[in-house]
Amino acid sequence: MPLALPQVSRRRAVRGLLAVLAALGVLTWWLWPFGQPEPTGRLTFSTGVPTGVYHRYGELLRQALNRDMPEVHVTLVPSEGSQQNLQRVATGEADVTIATADAVAKYQLDRRPGAERLRGVARLYDDYVQLVVPAASPVHSAADLKGKRVAIGQPGSGVRLVSERLLTAAKLDLLKDLTTVPIGIDQMPAELEAGRIDAFFWSGGLPTNAVRELSERYEIRLVPLGDLVEAMQSGGIMARHYRPAVMPQDAYARARNTSAVTTLAVPNLLVTTDRTGTALAERFTRTVLLSRDGIGHEVHAAQLVDLRTAIYTDPLELHQGAQRYYRSVKP
Repeated sequence: MPLALPQVSRRRAVRGLLAVLAALGVLTWWLWPFGQPEPTGRLTFSTGVPTGVYHRYGELLRQALNRDMPEVHVTLVPSEGSQQNLQRVATGEADVTIATADAVAKYQLDRRPGAERLRGVARLYDDYVQLVVPAASPVHSAADLKGKRVAIGQPGSGVRLVSERLLTAAKLDLLKDLTTVPIGIDQMPAELEAGRIDAFFWSGGLPTNAVRELSERYEIRLVPLGDLVEAMQSGGIMARHYRPAVMPQDAYARARNTSAVTTLAVPNLLVTTDRTGTALAERFTRTVLLSRDGIGHEVHAAQLVDLRTAIYTDPLELHQGAQRYYRSVKP
């Protein structure tokens, strides 16, 4: 007659099995609720310019999604940035994207098409606003950009939104006081290196590869922007999304800065709409959180994705599927 295991021994055995499964990286599959079908279908992810952090993050997240949801085909579509991303998702052209919180707030304030359908999946990492100039440049503050040729981002980008606000805060007239150049991070470094622009604004995670690679072949310096934070926070619906921040000196080790650089930061949000099914959004959210460490090896900013802060997707309401995931892992 078989010997029955005591109840406590069975519990210990189950706990041991779960620990082994976790160590093997398959626990997330084993614990998916029994009886729920695996998500299927297609998912279009609007990312950013190919040399930016958004796109690289999207590439690595797609790899994680392919492992966790093999029946869901994920397509990446490059974009100009946050503003174009929001338009695509809100109108159904894409299913998920990344956008800065200030761009989301502006999209809602302007009552753009589909704004009421936008939902948050997770707060990811913060973008740091970076003003890059040649190391020998006479520009030491945003006010010094008067009379200069300055790349401010493409019309559909988040950097365009924040750079225009920063220049206004610095009391510069965008039409009269400088020449603005509407290009993105895919062109900015080469244009600066060739002397066709005097400076460029970028808003991205630290480090952004395009800026790092530029610093390794050309002498650059990052200009402090901390003196403009108070003006940026002085009013309007977007103001609460800006915070003072400091870029460590070693963020770009080859840049010619002798100390940390003050600036401002704005949160990045993973965004979808109420069109996305609850089960798919729950599974997607889980992959985002559990893939953090793997993605963080290549995209340093992704290491800052944190379960404790991911739920704060202001100004967006959390998607029901994301809510369900966060409740399931709540201590």
